[in-house]
Amino acid sequence: MKKRIVGIIGVGHVGAHCAYAIAIQGIADEIVLIDANAQKAISESQDLMDSCMYFPHRVDVRPGDFADLKDCDVIVNSTGNIDILRNNHDRLDEMDFTIKAVSGYVDKIMASGFDGVIINITNPCDIVTSQIAKLSGLPRGRVFGTGTGLDTSRLRTCLARETGVDHKSINCYMMGEHGASQMAPWSAVSFGGRSLEDCAKTDPRFQFDREAIRKEAIAGGWVTFSGKFCTEYGIASTCARMVNIVLHDEKQIMPVSAELCGEYGEKDLFVGVPAVIGAKGVEQVVELPMTDEEYQQFKGCCADVRKNMEHIKDIK
Repeated sequence: MKKRIVGIIGVGHVGAHCAYAIAIQGIADEIVLIDANAQKAISESQDLMDSCMYFPHRVDVRPGDFADLKDCDVIVNSTGNIDILRNNHDRLDEMDFTIKAVSGYVDKIMASGFDGVIINITNPCDIVTSQIAKLSGLPRGRVFGTGTGLDTSRLRTCLARETGVDHKSINCYMMGEHGASQMAPWSAVSFGGRSLEDCAKTDPRFQFDREAIRKEAIAGGWVTFSGKFCTEYGIASTCARMVNIVLHDEKQIMPVSAELCGEYGEKDLFVGVPAVIGAKGVEQVVELPMTDEEYQQFKGCCADVRKNMEHIKDIK
């Protein structure tokens, strides 16, 4: 039986928690950790292997180098410098560091012979995902980002609190830029198949302030960051779920940062959209029916991402 192998590049706060989430759930048989600080990868591998001794399943965790990524089914890119955000809550501030980092090692990944799926969680997620896809030359869909996946989870949590409906019974999405301009297509929100609009006609619980909820979902990450100067558990579980979906070819629809090639009237752009995820990564972008106002909001998100991408030209 073929081993399920996952590589993780960058094992700081987020990368280490991703590794632990994947290990403790038994998602992978082997996890390879790579970090610019070789000792960090060694130390995290040791700590994770100590924890694995008491799992009901077997997992091997080891430090490695880019050449060791050859046989990986999935690579998680989590390189970053979270301290950059201490003075300004803007994910774009990380771009100078993260774009330079991935531009320096994507060729090493591909030189190893890697031919799997890359999931990017590094910010700014849409822009870094696009850069990895461009430099790797992998087929469309084989590189995608966590994008608005975690923001969608926060939206469900907010809606559950407002309505009293369990979050697993709520279908909704955050879309567009993984950042301040992302939007929520309210016309696509449903509760057990019943639309938000229909529920709001007769039940005051569903007549909440939609803009306030959208902003709360976006700001959730900064609430986490403000007290601990990092985010870990939410993104780690989101990443682990996506890795599991790919390894088991689940064909699940999740919001991810995916390449648009005509969908929603956009092309040559990575933004947060619902998509079918399977063994080949993003296998289909799902186009939600939206109102004219929602469509324009989404187009605004895309314009913001394009504008922000221009900064890549200035990074040396």
